[in-house]
Amino acid sequence: MLSNTRWNAHAAVLITNLLFGVNYAAVKYITPAFILPFGLNFARVVTALILFWTLFLLKPGNSASIERKHIPLFVLCGITGVTINQLFFIKGLSLTSSIHASLLALATPIFITFIAAWLLKERLSVVKILGLLMGVSGAVILIAMKQNSGNRQDSLIGDLYILVNAISYAFYMVWVRPLMQVYSALHVMRWIFTFGALFLIPFCWNDFFVTQWHAFGIFEWLILALICVGATFVAYLFNVYGISVIGASATGSYIYTQPVFAAIIAVWLLGEHFTLTKLLAGLCIFAGVFLVNSKKNVFKFFWGNRKTENA
Repeated sequence: MLSNTRWNAHAAVLITNLLFGVNYAAVKYITPAFILPFGLNFARVVTALILFWTLFLLKPGNSASIERKHIPLFVLCGITGVTINQLFFIKGLSLTSSIHASLLALATPIFITFIAAWLLKERLSVVKILGLLMGVSGAVILIAMKQNSGNRQDSLIGDLYILVNAISYAFYMVWVRPLMQVYSALHVMRWIFTFGALFLIPFCWNDFFVTQWHAFGIFEWLILALICVGATFVAYLFNVYGISVIGASATGSYIYTQPVFAAIIAVWLLGEHFTLTKLLAGLCIFAGVFLVNSKKNVFKFFWGNRKTENA
């Protein structure tokens, strides 16, 4: 049986992906109607950065330093994992539907596998290549399908932005691996957000300060808090906790629950429609991810590989 600690970790990771799933509809609701996309980027990243460093200050005695030789890699991870990732995610989501965005984001594990094969010279099998083709097919179906409402060109651009976001995050997930072997996950995230914010703020400064804050009601403030605190700071903390207890493989597998949560909230809050075409596209992406990660088994999902993932 699973220990209480492992059950808690699974629950924390499930809550993380619930927050990420709800985040799609929350972002779609608040931008650009109440705050411009880049302004929301500023609020989200800066809030999380302040909270991460506040958490460090509450634990005196810990070192905040990083080795000079690792700075370029931290900068690279900050740019791909925070700057590009956040800019294209929020902007893309403001142009397309939250259901589209959540399904396209599922392509991230596929991109990670093939970027690792390119940069780290990991071997590719026929099954993994078939998985890539399935995932790409699902993405093409989503991008090519017509929207029932809104500007068709904007939706296309939004879908492409979400794919750029997924590819950028995939590069980040590959490049962050060696840093996670040297520093704690929380330490790594603190510095990645620091460097990422330095490059993001110049793009977002103006959009944040032209926001008409007097137009915000209680509900809009709650949505903003959900995005900045819940779906960023809390979700990242819970995700780190999950990785530390059940490993990266099991934690990453929960990404498959995000479209379910996103679809339910989008239908309820935004009035979006989940069509058979979207279901077909989602199944293609799910199949692609499954084939790319086909070597993983159920026992490894629940009990993890303690020697390799929890070092």
